[in-house]
Amino acid sequence: MAPRQIALLSSRKVLYAAIAGNILVAVTKFAAAALTGSSAMLSEAVHSVVDSGNSLLLLYGMHRARALPDQDHPLGYGREIYFWSFVVAVLVFALGAGFSLYEGIAHVVDPEPMQNPAINYTVLGLSALFDGATWWIALRNFKGRLLYRELFRAIRNSKDPPSFMVLFEDSAALIGLIVAFAGTYFSVRLGLPVLDGVASITIGLVLAATAVLLATETKGLLIGESADRIIVDSIMRLASEMDGVDHANGVLTIHLAPQQIAVALSLEFADELRTSDIEVRVTELERRLRHAHPTVIALFVKPQSPSGYQDAVARRHGKLNELRPTWTTPQPEG
Repeated sequence: MAPRQIALLSSRKVLYAAIAGNILVAVTKFAAAALTGSSAMLSEAVHSVVDSGNSLLLLYGMHRARALPDQDHPLGYGREIYFWSFVVAVLVFALGAGFSLYEGIAHVVDPEPMQNPAINYTVLGLSALFDGATWWIALRNFKGRLLYRELFRAIRNSKDPPSFMVLFEDSAALIGLIVAFAGTYFSVRLGLPVLDGVASITIGLVLAATAVLLATETKGLLIGESADRIIVDSIMRLASEMDGVDHANGVLTIHLAPQQIAVALSLEFADELRTSDIEVRVTELERRLRHAHPTVIALFVKPQSPSGYQDAVARRHGKLNELRPTWTTPQPEG
């Protein structure tokens, strides 16, 4: 099985597990909230429903991203997954955080004593079991052979939002369970039902912070991020090693989807080559690139002298500098 297919199956497995776990958790939480009147438990139940819906949206995005290119979208629909990932981040903030904050504030303004707190403890324990299981699956899928200290950098560098979004959401869910437990315990122990509302507000703040992190990570991918530096350097090396290529001037790469990269190369070909010779070299270069990096789905080659490439880069960056005079013009890649 190709690495691309393995990655897709792994992400789907995590999402299916998250949907199953969140549905079970949501049912138990709603029942507990109805029986106890706990504001924090109701916030947690809504959070689980939102997480279930988010996983469904991510699955839909993965399905849409597989659509074949057409006349309107010549490079395919890969960025659908980035769009729906950003929508998920917005929903976490608008629905999850928004409802929790509203419910918490309402309970702080008009606190009501909690009934049957033992039910809350039971449900929180079951929820920790379900959410913990999906969290562990998501962690194992994303972590692989990475060290724990490398996880944050891996998330920053990841081009596959579903692989880390479930991990983020389940981490927020587990933190929310701890907060809900503390709110239940102290509101009963101290006889202060207002603390249950405070717990709900805290859960809302946790979800808001999670949503901001998710939105930040997916925004860059939605706008368009380049491939990893290792892939960029490899592309430049392969192009430089091609017979008939005098100089590889530079390369632009952009992720269209987690496993889809478009590449634009500026190359100086030997002067003695004819048009038919250049076509043969470009075809061979494309074959080598796709063999080395199956994620490269589109290659565009521009025959260009080094000075012409430098002038083009200077003009492009010069226009950006006119809009943002404080920017520092970066050096061309390669």
